Amino acid sequence: MTTTDVIVLGAGAAGLMCAQLAAHRGRQVLVLDHANKPGKKILMSGGGRCNFTNLYTEPGNFLSHNAHFCKSALARYTQWDFIELVSKHGVPYHEKKLGQLFCDHKASDILDLLLAECAQAGAELRMHTQIERIDKTDNGYRLQTSAGPFACQSLVIATGGLSIPTLGATGFGYQVAKQFGHALLPTRAGLVPFTITEPQLKALCTELSGTSLDCTASCNGVSFRENLLFTHRGLSGPAMLQVSSFWQAGDTLEIDLLPDRDALDWLQQVQRERGNSELKTVLGEVFTRKMATLLAEQWFESRPLKQYTPAELAQIAERLGAWQLVPAGTEGYRTAEVTLGGVDTREVSSKTMESLKSPGLYFIGEVLDVSGHLGGFNFQWAWASAYAAAQFV
Repeated sequence: MTTTDVIVLGAGAAGLMCAQLAAHRGRQVLVLDHANKPGKKILMSGGGRCNFTNLYTEPGNFLSHNAHFCKSALARYTQWDFIELVSKHGVPYHEKKLGQLFCDHKASDILDLLLAECAQAGAELRMHTQIERIDKTDNGYRLQTSAGPFACQSLVIATGGLSIPTLGATGFGYQVAKQFGHALLPTRAGLVPFTITEPQLKALCTELSGTSLDCTASCNGVSFRENLLFTHRGLSGPAMLQVSSFWQAGDTLEIDLLPDRDALDWLQQVQRERGNSELKTVLGEVFTRKMATLLAEQWFESRPLKQYTPAELAQIAERLGAWQLVPAGTEGYRTAEVTLGGVDTREVSSKTMESLKSPGLYFIGEVLDVSGHLGGFNFQWAWASAYAAAQFV
């Protein structure tokens, strides 16, 4: 039996952060993970550059059934605290847009700094380790694993959610939560592309696959101004990923393809000034030529603007400024960046991340019912929740 102070299950962002911080407090820490390498999700994040935090992080950037839960942790370990750690390790970074901070070089810079902190503090990592059984003891927890038995005073669940199973995601953390009496809120894919199956609309998406444009996407009273990307399967890009977290099956999306102008005012002005111009030519001034031609011909039967009645022009403007569609679904956990739902935070201390059901058991990161918007917020939640737990494990 190997006995240690703290065992962290999961060698991802939250797990490694918690391990190094607890070890720096003088705790003996062991990280166990079934994968062959640590930090796989870190390495693929942000297109390989890791969008590690956001300058404008605040509680309003997070979704949870318990909206107040994230406030304490986010206040005690802020984006500025993690930026200080990044700077300490000399990792060059830049703001891409909207406060999103990315590594200048590669995502491995963030993983390397976490591993360096673990090594410096003496936190030990063991990969390729399957957890076979967990039992509560009088003074902590006993784990039966593929590498033998372990015992600890504090057990931290940092196993993530269900998103991107090819990187090793499983529902293990949820199983542990249920074992020790925790309620789970329904899980679903978040920050995920939409799929389209309606034939005419799917044909449009396929024709425009690879085309990106600025838009405002809205659903259920929430709007995001970001890029839309057409794909062979449907609609992707930051705008679609953001709004997907607020979408439920059967809901209607509304997309403003001309977010910088009033579509009707613009079309009426062009009709007055250049009435002989064909609709597809006019649309070509704001969209790619291919997209302008497809929209004009498939949606509106392109002809000179002067030939459209006021009612027809209003219909065109409505379609461009408030395009409404019902996606067939999403691409699911296969490509989702986060898992919505999870361990009910009403049964977890917002100060310590400790279970209110089973003393010495902690939950951090994505396994909890806290999900951030796109743009570095989910990493900041990983750092902040890890810090909160690390002060008490």
